[in-house]
Amino acid sequence: MHSSINGVAEEPSAMDLDDEQLEFQAIAENKHEDQDEIDPFIKFINYASSIISPQPDDVDEDGEPSSDTEEREREGPGWSWIASRVLKTCISYSSGVTSAILLSELSQAWNEQRKTNAPRKRPDCINQLKKKHKRVKLPSTVTIDTIYEKNFLSLNSVLEAVVVDTFVLPGTNINMITLGDFWSSNTIDLYLHRRYYDLVSLHNGILRKGREVFLTGCYLRSANEGSGHPRLLPTEYLVILLDEEQDDDAMLLGAQFCTDSFSSISLDGANEGVSYSLYARIDSIGSLDILEKFGGIQRKQIRLIDNDCSEMDFLLWGDQVVLANLFSVGSMLAIDRPFITSSSVTDVETCGNVCLEYGSGTQLYLVPFVRQGEQVCLGLTPNRLRGSKLATASCPTQGPKASQMTLPCDPQGSVDFSNYPIQSYIIDLHEKMTGISIYGAAMDIFREANTAKPIFNLKIQDPTGAICVKLHFIESWSLGRLSLGHTVYISGLTCTMTKHKRLEALWFENGPGTSFVNLSCLPAVLNSPCLHKPSFLADISRHKSGTHICRVWLDQIEHCHVNTSCETKTRRTFHVKITLADETGKVFAWCTGQTAIELLQISPDEFYELPEEEQVMYPCSLENEQYMVAIVNCGQQETVFKECVTAENDAIPWEITRALKL
Repeated sequence: MHSSINGVAEEPSAMDLDDEQLEFQAIAENKHEDQDEIDPFIKFINYASSIISPQPDDVDEDGEPSSDTEEREREGPGWSWIASRVLKTCISYSSGVTSAILLSELSQAWNEQRKTNAPRKRPDCINQLKKKHKRVKLPSTVTIDTIYEKNFLSLNSVLEAVVVDTFVLPGTNINMITLGDFWSSNTIDLYLHRRYYDLVSLHNGILRKGREVFLTGCYLRSANEGSGHPRLLPTEYLVILLDEEQDDDAMLLGAQFCTDSFSSISLDGANEGVSYSLYARIDSIGSLDILEKFGGIQRKQIRLIDNDCSEMDFLLWGDQVVLANLFSVGSMLAIDRPFITSSSVTDVETCGNVCLEYGSGTQLYLVPFVRQGEQVCLGLTPNRLRGSKLATASCPTQGPKASQMTLPCDPQGSVDFSNYPIQSYIIDLHEKMTGISIYGAAMDIFREANTAKPIFNLKIQDPTGAICVKLHFIESWSLGRLSLGHTVYISGLTCTMTKHKRLEALWFENGPGTSFVNLSCLPAVLNSPCLHKPSFLADISRHKSGTHICRVWLDQIEHCHVNTSCETKTRRTFHVKITLADETGKVFAWCTGQTAIELLQISPDEFYELPEEEQVMYPCSLENEQYMVAIVNCGQQETVFKECVTAENDAIPWEITRALKL
């Protein structure tokens, strides 16, 4: 029934092209630049980009973009950021949006983000550290200014902070530390947990002014609870950052953490009270596990590799799992006095007989991984970076002049394109790209067999080619209804090469930066002229790809059937075959689910309860009613989901995905 996704021809990367391929790619670029003209959604994204971050036209004497120009280019939002925000707004405003609403929402969101990242007046010790600060924010990081603005802090939030001061509350033995961060003008006081009191001693305390720390699991004591200003209550989950280039930190690592290794750990020795200090690289951070047979306790498994290339697992249990928010793959973790346990009692598949755990006396130190950057090219055109320009950028003699920007890399060398300012086309994709977004049509979909968790293979096609996307779900399909031909936007993709040397993209539910929007079924699109261009029925046969918005009337309802499902409880859905008409022609199409309800203006249960004679007459009463509809070409293939009767629509190439009565 489905074409083999693995059989899709792999498009050549823009990094490996000969002259003939470049010439062909130039033709392809012209083709999908024309596509931009007929795709109002893409056109609006490019327009919004030009409004929020106008293209600078500063050039030097040779006509090249100046360094200031390139820097301002980097300050604008990425194409994926704009597209995701537009779709998020459409979901919020289901009745429709205007260009003004979208631009206002985009401008406000971008200004808020720039405000968060804007430099502010900070303590001098933070300003000194800021000069060499190259880390990327952790995903759950919040700023101190944000805490003051919202008067709220979730337990999962991360503070990337700098110790500004340490002191003892007068008349008590309670240690306090004052924290600042690189993005805030405010500071905040933290009641220090007693497990860290030894680290703030006057003589050899490592928690002193200028020391960077990560912390999470904090409760906020607000100003109205008696302290006069917000304070953070004690947390056990604090990690001290070290800098191998600083002599004191290098000496600490060498003296305390370079003697023991994973191979030297003895379970018998640990039981006799021997303590270990270990230093290893974070190789992977596992997903959150819920152990039902242990009362639903949470667990996270972190794989570590030491300097001898030995592997060992560091396990976090229960409330400890928030510690994983402070870690990143590639960082070096120093663990002082971990709890040593046998893997046989942890009910987890490990790489050895021994596991590490976060014990009551454990102290953690971290040398964060600093992501290196990679220079990538992007084309500069008068109409604001339209089309796929990676190819011409890789060959400066072809096409327009190219500008460069630096994108961050992860420990595996993958380049993060989440802030890339141009739309990514499938022909541009190659191995080791992350943060990719794709806008195209669903051409094939099926579920993989014999997998522990649900994995779906989705073939997406845009004007330049097609690619297989593997959708990984936690429990079950959660993206709503999807049929062939539907227009989708998907972000947070990672490109990789299969063992058969074919390029594919991976998508993980609830992964960082992931989203999936089916534009064909998005209610707001029908009533948002800025995002669509009305089509006549006579024209859609010439442009079979994409979602067409048409103003029509119901010419004749050929078939109206109520399907009844009794899987868990009785559930009825419509299945309708209908002839649509406008002044240019007619189209025979089918619809189901919510769309059929919108067309028939009655629920399946209400229709089912009608007398048989009225069920026959009711569809006739709707003829000549006018609607705005979204239509896609489903290629005479059927959806893999159960909303439709199998094979009933094989001869009907058009599906109505959304309808709005006029």
